[in-house]
Amino acid sequence: MANKRILVLNGHPGEQSLSLHFTQLYARAAEAAGAEVRLHSLPDMSFDADFGQSSYSQFKPLEPPLADFLTDLEWADHFVVATPMWWGGLPAKLKGLFGRAFIPGRAFDTSVRKMGMPAPILTGKTARVIMTSDTPLWFERLIYRRAFMHQLTKQILAFVGIKPTRYTYFSGASEAAEAKVERWGAMVSARGKSMA
Repeated sequence: MANKRILVLNGHPGEQSLSLHFTQLYARAAEAAGAEVRLHSLPDMSFDADFGQSSYSQFKPLEPPLADFLTDLEWADHFVVATPMWWGGLPAKLKGLFGRAFIPGRAFDTSVRKMGMPAPILTGKTARVIMTSDTPLWFERLIYRRAFMHQLTKQILAFVGIKPTRYTYFSGASEAAEAKVERWGAMVSARGKSMA
């Protein structure tokens, strides 16, 4: 689909990572296929990740990187985030980005309730998560019961209206051989080409 608007986020806080590599591959492939792409990288974003003691009626003003991210997310049709799984969840800074940027009036509406929950505002968008981990996928499914995926899919993205969320999962990431990383990269580029 030409002219599809895609926001791609490197959700790894380190300067160099597989997540950064994969977001660059995805963005290049999507652009080559005709998409409009905006790329953000967590290490380049300076903001206070702590929501603090404020409330939904009085919260910290968004720092420019958070304001830019939220504006680009509002613009996008499709949201792609590459992230590692650390200690069963998101890196702290990435969790902080969602906690700070997903504010009432822009991401959800506290004045409108559906089944007791605020109404989502960022509807009509889909998501792709490119997830790296050292945990085998079967273990993530059977033992951890996809806790990471449930949190990100349902309690964060769907809460603000972004759905469905699909996953590309790469395990054994810490010690992956170069040939394996190249295979993974080819899969990511294929996702970018199809804008999925």
